[in-house]
Amino acid sequence: MTTLILLLVAVLLAALVTYYATNITMTRTQPEEVRMLYVHCWVNSSNVAEAAFYLKNVGGRDVLIDKITVRGVKSTWSDVYFNDTRRSNDLIFLNFSDLTTQGLSQATDKIPVESGGVRVIYVRNPDNIDKFDIGDPVTITVFTMNGQWPEEIDVDYAGS
Repeated sequence: MTTLILLLVAVLLAALVTYYATNITMTRTQPEEVRMLYVHCWVNSSNVAEAAFYLKNVGGRDVLIDKITVRGVKSTWSDVYFNDTRRSNDLIFLNFSDLTTQGLSQATDKIPVESGGVRVIYVRNPDNIDKFDIGDPVTITVFTMNGQWPEEIDVDYAGS
């Protein structure tokens, strides 16, 4: 009988320690969460495509943008431009071969976004978008370490 009581106490103590450790871990873990705003994908009459959006980090910790895909095709960092901004105006088609002339920085690797921060992001010439896609839905997806954030939009005509 004494052995049974000792075994029961040991099991209860182990369960209590496990519950406490889980509770501490879960309350201190802050999830990643981002929002994509003013998401656009344009094509002009010269068949130049461009995608753009604001990315706002609404989670409790900083995130790194690992990858951006447009219609499932990964964008190379040499075609991704970004800027740290607080603007909330809608975005426009820039139609420049060098987006750095518009105050944007060319990405060379993962893009950091601090908690509460906003980045405007442009993707120049996504590989699989052309003028025959105007009016068709496309998905732009942002990948972080712990999540992926898709937004579906229609391809718009940007003019000449």
